[in-house]
Amino acid sequence: MGQLAKKEREMLLEYARKNISYKLGLEKEEPKIELNAGHCGAFVTLRKEGNLRGCIGNIVSQGPLVETIHDMSEAAAFRDPRFLPLAGEELEKISIEISLLSPLEKVDNTEKIKPGRDGLYVKNGFYSGLLLPQVATEQGWDRETFINQTFLKAGLTPEFRDHEDTEIYSFTAEVFSEENI
Repeated sequence: MGQLAKKEREMLLEYARKNISYKLGLEKEEPKIELNAGHCGAFVTLRKEGNLRGCIGNIVSQGPLVETIHDMSEAAAFRDPRFLPLAGEELEKISIEISLLSPLEKVDNTEKIKPGRDGLYVKNGFYSGLLLPQVATEQGWDRETFINQTFLKAGLTPEFRDHEDTEIYSFTAEVFSEENI
């Protein structure tokens, strides 16, 4: 998937906000959007006063991008198990960020991982975890810390990095938010 134009980014962010507002009962009609943006994995991140308030996504496309943004904005607002469902009075304090993911690429050499450019997905049996590229930058992590934190997110210790059943994938993301559009 290629880069979206500024207007397309604005449309997706507005659509995500209106969808959450509709699900909160603050909009009378379900929002519609005319945008043929193809298919890709995507995450919707919500921040309240700069702090994480919800983040849910699909690693790979489950359908058209517009449907993914619809489903993931609702999930980030109401089904992130780390947070209570979003309340109506919180909506004006929420900033929305969208991350459009490139296809996953198997990592054979972790020295090639560049924090801030690459996101990581690790998998071993039933355990898996993902960190978006911007997490390393936001946290000030170097490569080793970013890799280790991805394993911890998966419920694995960093020692699983060399385990024969461990798979490591990288990806990049086109990231845009209401704050930096």
